[in-house]
Amino acid sequence: MTLFASSGIGEYYLEEVGIDVIVSNELIEKRCRLYDKLYPQSQMICGDIASQKVKDQLSEFDVDIVIASPPCQGISIAGLHRNNHSRLRDNRNYLVLEAIHVIKKVNPKFILFENVSAFGSMHLPFKGELKSVVDILKSQFGREYNLESKIVDCANYGVPQKRKRNLIKLYKKGLEWPWPEAEAQISVKEAIGHLPSIESEEISSLPWHFGRKHQSRQIKWMQHTPTGKSAFENKKYFPKKENGEIIKGYNTTYKRMAWDKPAPTITMRNDAMSSQANVHPGRRKPDGTYSDARVLSLRELFILNSLPSDFNPPEESGEILLRQVMGECIPPLLLKKIFEVL
Repeated sequence: MTLFASSGIGEYYLEEVGIDVIVSNELIEKRCRLYDKLYPQSQMICGDIASQKVKDQLSEFDVDIVIASPPCQGISIAGLHRNNHSRLRDNRNYLVLEAIHVIKKVNPKFILFENVSAFGSMHLPFKGELKSVVDILKSQFGREYNLESKIVDCANYGVPQKRKRNLIKLYKKGLEWPWPEAEAQISVKEAIGHLPSIESEEISSLPWHFGRKHQSRQIKWMQHTPTGKSAFENKKYFPKKENGEIIKGYNTTYKRMAWDKPAPTITMRNDAMSSQANVHPGRRKPDGTYSDARVLSLRELFILNSLPSDFNPPEESGEILLRQVMGECIPPLLLKKIFEVL
């Protein structure tokens, strides 16, 4: 069972390690529809887990494993909620409590909560006092389950992307669930360096490898921005508005990735040059400018999220939906390694 499943990208390799996901839950209908197309053998219960109807439907299933990835937007430091006081005002942060209700009814052998680094230490009102998520889980499951919490970087587990996640494992006492061994990191060049260069609005012969449309002035800034650098480091081609006013920003925006490191964390705004280090590393051309003045193509995003190079979602999925689910998913190779040790 997967809760807050989105479109199920993280589940992609689970069948390879002997895990059949028989039921999942997601709130947003367009993600549910994509999930159904990717995993027609699994039952998707589309609806709000906070509703009693959905909780009752989920509780009817007999499963050994529950994977829960509550929405991270209300927790992430990349969003608005940078302290616990403001997090308490975001209803999404209470969904972990709804998941607990379902899990207690289902009574699985193994439970995995997955979220951003701050998840386990986030405090929520519970039985009249503020408690961390880890302490809440201990109070609800500690008699029957072992609990282990760890912050991992996906880049240490075969994923060519720096992405820190808080993993909280709970497993029935008497069972074992070791952590996977760390591996050497994979660079952007090793992962996607073989793909042909493309520019904004250019379409290659490879599926899902096309250049997103960008403004001409943005393209010019990035053509004059070297690999691993930000356009804010340029002296002549500095980001400016159409009226010539200098744009204020940080050196993490309008920034090219480095070839020799794993990709930075892929966010839901991977469609915008102005977001966090979203621009292709580029290749220096004879005239001194750099190629690939664009954000990553969908094919590049698939690979950097550890999906196979031939991953081919339904064509009608739409670019923006696919970019969003790439930015919010747990990389499937990490999830595979977490469970293949069982």
